[in-house]
Amino acid sequence: MELGFKGKVALVTGAGSQIGFGKEIALRLVKEGCAAVAITDINLDDAKLTAATVEKAGAKSIAIKADVTNRDEVQAMVKKVADAYGKIDILFNVAGAILGGGPLEDQKEDLWDREIGLNLKGTMLVSQGVLPYMKKQKSGAIVNIGSGSTAMFSHGVSTYAMAKAAVDIFTKQLAFVEAGTGIRVNCVAPGPSPTNFIKAPDKQAVIEMLSKQIPLGRGATPADIANAALFLASDAAGYITGQVLHVSGGSVL
Repeated sequence: MELGFKGKVALVTGAGSQIGFGKEIALRLVKEGCAAVAITDINLDDAKLTAATVEKAGAKSIAIKADVTNRDEVQAMVKKVADAYGKIDILFNVAGAILGGGPLEDQKEDLWDREIGLNLKGTMLVSQGVLPYMKKQKSGAIVNIGSGSTAMFSHGVSTYAMAKAAVDIFTKQLAFVEAGTGIRVNCVAPGPSPTNFIKAPDKQAVIEMLSKQIPLGRGATPADIANAALFLASDAAGYITGQVLHVSGGSVL
């Protein structure tokens, strides 16, 4: 199936982790013919590692340090990508993190602010930044990374889940507003996966525990998420917008 990525320029946020979704998305884009894949992360050294891997795989790449919760840094980052490659065709909003948790009475307000800022505001700011470039070319695809936690309640009152639920609504609202401009907006909601989001010393043990609750019997891999994200960004999904696709092994139905 021709996905239509040849010659396109993509921006992937939060792609510094070497075991995360962002890096896998970036490498899949190269395999599908993207001309350039810009990598951003709060950690510049990690972003450089992913960018170097992208270049080794055969596409142009730049690594940019950016705090997605800071509007000035986001605007500068987006401009740097557009100046380097002349356009931005695709945005993958991957940056996010789980910061809080535990009983509600023990949760800290500053963590709420940071968690909502990183998972919701960051997605909004980067999307806001790329929109003028996509509107100018009358085309574009934005894929947000949400979470299956929006439909799971056993972990208690989770600011992360609430922020990601807001990302779902943001996805739908932006898709509706921009439908006439040629810009599509969708969301992939991953299930549990052994990435840096799980802070336990033995990530695999946690995944094995969670897998017992998943009908397909295993956690999500970066490849599972990248496959879904690339499909939604591709020409093959040209008639799909405003959707939240759960990639969670049946744990969310």
